[in-house]
Amino acid sequence: MNLFEINSAIEIIKQKDLDPEVLADTLESLELARDEKLDSIASWIEDNNSRIDWLAEKNKALAEEKARLTKQNDRLMEFLTNQIDKAGYKQLQTKNHLLKPRNYRAKTVIDNEALLPDVYKKKEEVIKIDKKQLYSDLKDGIEVAGARLEPNRKTTII
Repeated sequence: MNLFEINSAIEIIKQKDLDPEVLADTLESLELARDEKLDSIASWIEDNNSRIDWLAEKNKALAEEKARLTKQNDRLMEFLTNQIDKAGYKQLQTKNHLLKPRNYRAKTVIDNEALLPDVYKKKEEVIKIDKKQLYSDLKDGIEVAGARLEPNRKTTII
């Protein structure tokens, strides 16, 4: 039986006029089956939550490693280019690579934003929704176009 069938059977049995002992035994067996299924679902949720936490940590570690390797490559590229420039080569052929320093568009580096004249500063306006006020108005029965309250029921697994 699935959970819906078990719950339905429990309701049907409660409405029948059965011997109290038979009723208690039947309800107990149905409730035990239901509780086992619900317990399995709760365990599944806990397992998923632990895997989600592990994945979040793994993503963080991978992002940190990506950033570290990117910075390392930037430093290595700067060192490589400086060495070829110091040697006076326009290009250098090694066993595995052809190395050709090139000029790319210059980078804009801002050392201190506060010292920049206002002509270089651009004001951007960001519109954010006041969810606290919106929630309060919706809860008070005010209809707001484009928004609604939706029930948010969950079960605490302890």
